[in-house]
Amino acid sequence: MDEVAGAIADGVRREILLMLRGESLSAGQIADRFAISRPAVSRHLRVLRSAGLVAAASDGRRRVYTLVTEPLDELAEWLERLRRPSGWEHHLDALETEVYRTRRDRSRQPSQRESA
Repeated sequence: MDEVAGAIADGVRREILLMLRGESLSAGQIADRFAISRPAVSRHLRVLRSAGLVAAASDGRRRVYTLVTEPLDELAEWLERLRRPSGWEHHLDALETEVYRTRRDRSRQPSQRESA
């Protein structure tokens, strides 16, 4: 997970992943979309490949890159745990629900004066 988080920490690498979301692209096609040098793009691709976020296949003399999303699953699960309420917040939410339910039930019951 740390390697994946480190790989997506860079804006250029995040942009590359977004580019590959819809289609496979060659290294040259990716490099053409950036104002940085081709060797710099190559280094970014190497980091993404090392983290398992892209797969490279040879197509003649070109390397074609494809997005691989599975390594993001562990990071997504961790982020979801971070977003969930902590233990106390969960208990307080349950208490709040019970208070509203009790108020609702009391307001629906006829008062003792009405039934007498």
